[in-house]
Amino acid sequence: MSDLTNAGAGDDARPALKSSIIAPDARTKKRNAAEARFQAYGVAAISAGLIMLAFLVWTIVSNGASAFQQTFVTLNVELLEDKLDKNGNRDLDDIRKVTTFGYAPFLRTAMENAVAEAGIATEMKAKDMAKLLSKSAAAQLRDHVIANPSVIGQTITFEFLAQSRVDGYLKDRVFRENIAEDKNISVAQLDLVDALVTAGVIEKRFNPAFILGADASDARPEAAGIGVAMVGSFFMMLVVLVLALPIGVAASIYLEEFAPKNWITDIIEVNISNLAAVPSIVFGILGLAVFINYMHLPQSAPLVGGLVLTLMTLPTIIISTRASLKAVPPSIREAALGVGASKMQTVFHHVLPLAAPGILTGTIIGLAQALGETAPLLLIGMIGFIASNMPDSVASGLLDPNSAMPAQIYEWAKRADPAFYERAWGGIIILLIFLVTMNTLAVILRRRFERRW
Repeated sequence: MSDLTNAGAGDDARPALKSSIIAPDARTKKRNAAEARFQAYGVAAISAGLIMLAFLVWTIVSNGASAFQQTFVTLNVELLEDKLDKNGNRDLDDIRKVTTFGYAPFLRTAMENAVAEAGIATEMKAKDMAKLLSKSAAAQLRDHVIANPSVIGQTITFEFLAQSRVDGYLKDRVFRENIAEDKNISVAQLDLVDALVTAGVIEKRFNPAFILGADASDARPEAAGIGVAMVGSFFMMLVVLVLALPIGVAASIYLEEFAPKNWITDIIEVNISNLAAVPSIVFGILGLAVFINYMHLPQSAPLVGGLVLTLMTLPTIIISTRASLKAVPPSIREAALGVGASKMQTVFHHVLPLAAPGILTGTIIGLAQALGETAPLLLIGMIGFIASNMPDSVASGLLDPNSAMPAQIYEWAKRADPAFYERAWGGIIILLIFLVTMNTLAVILRRRFERRW
């Protein structure tokens, strides 16, 4: 029998295939279904995260956007010379002798005249009309006169802040049915507010003083701003940058490139990793004990806040820098050493420039984390006073008591007046803008200095 005959006989005995490579079998279908479910879970997780993020952003913006607007009252104030400068010599010492109580009658008269000029009929007394103005109005007018003595004897047009209840009424935060027991505003005064809004005397518009101004007392929430706290945060971040970046990078380079691998460096590495997970309030207690109680540095000073945040940021910078150094291929080091470079030349001329994008990214993220910390600042006393004055020098900015944006937001949130709560939301918007800007800068720098090999 030939081979061909045998082959033909064998073909008839071969079992038929149950499936093909084109049509998937049951196991393949099951595996594909599992992969599809996993992808669906991933899409659902991302969608849920985006929805929660959108809800968070919407909540913050909807509650805080109104903080950037404020209600102003425009009045024509007659500054009588016989009341402010009896001698007529424009001597600042004599002008300063007139206290804010001496300016209150000018405000009452100006408010009464504005109501009369608008043709508004009311039986309200001038004293009650003037209560629509902020309690800072008299001090605001006095400061303007002291800064410009030439306006004495003239009638000037001045814009005053309205009190917080008036502002809340125009922002739909204060309602007529809820003010029966409110000692700061009455229904008759709200009627007057409506008439003055129609006359153009009272209007609501953008308030740059919220961004550039200082904090105010509990009685003047409409005058509170976050500008001084922003300066305090700036000086703290300056201290963190000057100390944490060189110390963190130097420690990382030594541990990764020069230190011998033994049990001592293992302990150091474990402790650095543990410090990165320590709650921030622990660093606040450490700063209180060491920098204030032992070293007697000034309490509430940005310098102390910067030192505390430096301790908290160092582990983050060290870990990110070591990761960046490890990401540089060993062939770079071997090639540099092969052409005669020393160990230090290899690290600083070749490895460090390639790791620079990761180092910058880790540093900026560490600074952003420090910028948003509140707990350490509470323990070193950065909420124990009203930050009302801008520093006049670098030394003053570092050593004088001040606040920071997170601490200022916390302080506003715990005050009783709802106007402060609104400002807390507005402060969160500004803080988030800073954080997003810093993280965007980290991405830009990383892409700008990134090198391919």
